Amino acid sequence: MTRAIRFHQIGGPEVLKLETVDVGQPGPGQARVRHSHIAVNFIDVYFRTGQYPVAGFPSGLGSDAVGVVEAVGEGVSDIRVGDRVGYLLGPLGAYADVRVMPADVLIPLPDAVSDSTASTLIMKGMTAQYLFRQVYPLHGGETILYHAAAGGVGLIACQWARAIGVNMIGVVSSDEKAAIAKAQGCNHTIVSTREEIVQRVMDITHGQGVPVVFDSVGKDTLQASLACLQPLGTLVSNGTTSGPVNIDTRMLAAKSLWVTRPAMVHYAKPRSHMLAMAQELFDKVQAGQIVSEPSHVFALADADQAHRLLESRRSTGSIVLVP
Repeated sequence: MTRAIRFHQIGGPEVLKLETVDVGQPGPGQARVRHSHIAVNFIDVYFRTGQYPVAGFPSGLGSDAVGVVEAVGEGVSDIRVGDRVGYLLGPLGAYADVRVMPADVLIPLPDAVSDSTASTLIMKGMTAQYLFRQVYPLHGGETILYHAAAGGVGLIACQWARAIGVNMIGVVSSDEKAAIAKAQGCNHTIVSTREEIVQRVMDITHGQGVPVVFDSVGKDTLQASLACLQPLGTLVSNGTTSGPVNIDTRMLAAKSLWVTRPAMVHYAKPRSHMLAMAQELFDKVQAGQIVSEPSHVFALADADQAHRLLESRRSTGSIVLVP
């Protein structure tokens, strides 16, 4: 038996309950992983509140964790007992001490990357990788607009942009967050609570706008994001923390704009591609270009408190749970 956070209905953080569950032995193609660190991501809130559906109740939560392989099932050849691994795909249920996972979603961790660092990188760092290297490939020299620049993905994105020579304009909600984003490589910051986003972007770009906007906020920032784009520009709508977006295509026709709503699951397959993404990320970590540690650590039993902090918008960087 092991401990796991489960919820029996959609709702606020209070629906998250610590329960005892039976994990069992891994079957063919599976591995059992004992977690050391569990990442808390905003997508977890989407599942808890019903914005994204779950398979049924009671449901586990979380899709991103790191730990050690305790056992492997029949047919598993490239993952071994004792391996340190992380994962970001597979069924919900990462908020647990131990779980059985499909072995083909496990990512071996380099010795030089600690569990605590990896817990901030597996989902968030891989997200920065696919946004900057696949969804809208950046080569250096571009000026981009990035919302939530002091968040978990945002601080990694700041460092990635600096590493490849991208001029990043980051939107944040406070002067404190602006200072943090700048320290991580963001060239310009816009404090949305006291500055007008479109005007600041036009001032910075001398009226030209930007070729791409990465917007994980959604409904509240949609109009500003579109207004900041150059003709033929691209809106990468990679999150909806303020609510889903509804786009009238006539808004796009004014400047022949492109819009994409990417999902990790389509960019991290097949397995060989997922491992290559992870290797590029780990290479940047080992080269000292990306430095990342949890900003907020909670006990597994306090998952509800972690969610309250995440939804408060007061956090910066990454939130993790420890069993």
